[in-house]
This record gives sequence, C-alpha cells and structure tokens, in this order.
Amino acid sequence: MVEQVNGTLMLHRRLVREYESRPESSVSRTLWASAANLVRRLTGTSTPSWR
Repeated sequence: MVEQVNGTLMLHRRLVREYESRPESSVSRTLWASAANLVRRLTGTSTPSWR
C-alpha cells in the first residue's frame, strides 16, 4: 500500500525533485498532492486531468 501511495504522489511533477528551500513548502505541496489524489479517487476519475 505504501508503494502505491508513493507512486501516485510521484505523478505530481513538483514532488519528484526538491526545489524548495523551506520544509513548510515541501510539506504543503505533499498535502496538496495527497488531496488531489483523494479527490480523484472519490470522483472516480481514472487519470489526472492534466495529462
């Protein structure tokens, strides 16, 4: 289960590399990506809309 979560989070481009100098920015981007994945699961969308 953990590998699946990490794999879906890595679909978000900003999480692949560490661009931010402040840890708070990285945490907020991870939370936004997790929220986007949760919304996608709840709405039944199979692929991200940006692809």
